[in-house]
Amino acid sequence: MKDKELTFWGHLEAFRQMLFRMIIALVALMVIVFLCKSFVFDTLILAPRSSEFILYRWLCALGNQFPWADMCPEPFHIDLININLSSQFIIHLSSSFWIALILGFPYLVWELWRFIAPALYPKEQRSVKYAFFFSSLLFYAGVAVAYFLIFPFALQFLGSYQVSAEVKNQISLQSYISTLTSLVLAMGIVFEFPVLVHILSRIGIVNRAMLRKYRRHAIVALLILAAIITPADIFSMILAAIPLYLLYEISILTCKS
Repeated sequence: MKDKELTFWGHLEAFRQMLFRMIIALVALMVIVFLCKSFVFDTLILAPRSSEFILYRWLCALGNQFPWADMCPEPFHIDLININLSSQFIIHLSSSFWIALILGFPYLVWELWRFIAPALYPKEQRSVKYAFFFSSLLFYAGVAVAYFLIFPFALQFLGSYQVSAEVKNQISLQSYISTLTSLVLAMGIVFEFPVLVHILSRIGIVNRAMLRKYRRHAIVALLILAAIITPADIFSMILAAIPLYLLYEISILTCKS
């Protein structure tokens, strides 16, 4: 293929062009997100702060179907404060970037695939192409689990927890955004584990027997990973560890042998 005959400088130029296209796409998305401030913050980012969030409404609807299951949380609303003059503007910019990165993830993956595909044999291209496709689906699955499940429960618990009635919680906007952003991105990344295992199995580094043999070790590692990426409470850790373990089992099935 023509791409395989490129010189070192030719490959470097192709890499430069790929990065340029990625940056242009991210900047364009960032501008769009920045201009949609009301929707991004009022409807999306700040929504988990109250008992009107969609997760709690689903739980209430489910609880109404079973009279013995009191699943509706007590009405609550967590207020946020800003203590630095420039924080709100900076957070607006940074949030726009991270949301643009999430929205543009499939395009970034596609650009990366276009860059490395010419270096692969046709058989390898078919296998890796599907891995790149499913990586986007898994990334968004991880983002959804973090945003709709783990973060709301963690926020409700930690935001209302008090060591004493004399100590009132005043949560800063910066703390809220940083926790949400780190959790969402971390879960999106760790959900790529089956794709990574699939690729490693294709090149002979891991196999099903190895993953099954070290399953107990993996469970401990997954619990540690869940504790690292979630806020400091056991409930959030368990909520994160369950899908991570399911992903590990799925990874065993995706192995070549």
